[in-house]
Amino acid sequence: MLVGATGLIGRSLLPRLAGSDRYGQVHVLLRRAAPSIEGTAKTICLVVDFANLPEPLPAVDDVYIALGTTIKVAGSEAAFRQVDFDFVVATARAARAAGATRIAVVSALGADTRSMVFYSRVKGEMQATVSALGYEAVVFAQPSLLIGDRAALGQPVRSGEVIATRMLGPLMWMVPKSVRPIEADDVAQAMLNAMLAGQHGVTMLSSAQMLGSA
Repeated sequence: MLVGATGLIGRSLLPRLAGSDRYGQVHVLLRRAAPSIEGTAKTICLVVDFANLPEPLPAVDDVYIALGTTIKVAGSEAAFRQVDFDFVVATARAARAAGATRIAVVSALGADTRSMVFYSRVKGEMQATVSALGYEAVVFAQPSLLIGDRAALGQPVRSGEVIATRMLGPLMWMVPKSVRPIEADDVAQAMLNAMLAGQHGVTMLSSAQMLGSA
């Protein structure tokens, strides 16, 4: 199951999952119909209300969640938390109830339940909650600023990502790998690699670890 297929990382994950020999089918949960994502014999699209998910969800083995927004785009801290905590946790919980045993979730660099930064604290709380749902394997990707063409996906451009990429372009090699902006393709490939590795327990993928994965 893939959630968040219209975003940078989700859009990169979709063809990787559909092309993997490991998966016979890929169920794509969408908040609204996406003309650019077409259902196929292997890819099944389902439009859902993440605030009121259908029961049960399709039975799957592995779940990939790439939902995420920003406080600016969401409009308020409460709206941001609804997407990045409530919707993520609700999907993870429902998928677990439907039989899923492995899950990979996009989190963020600096995620920490004790953070003074609201964004990072919510991400940390999401990680703690998902980790306690009883999955055999949990993977959290913690990327730094993402590099990718959001405009091409019909998403609002995130000024911080654009400014950082332009300013650091020629000097990128000097930026520590732990905070260096990262391609969405690298994050998607690293998540898939970690899930295919079959390691049990909780795995944290740092931004530095994911660089160059694609």
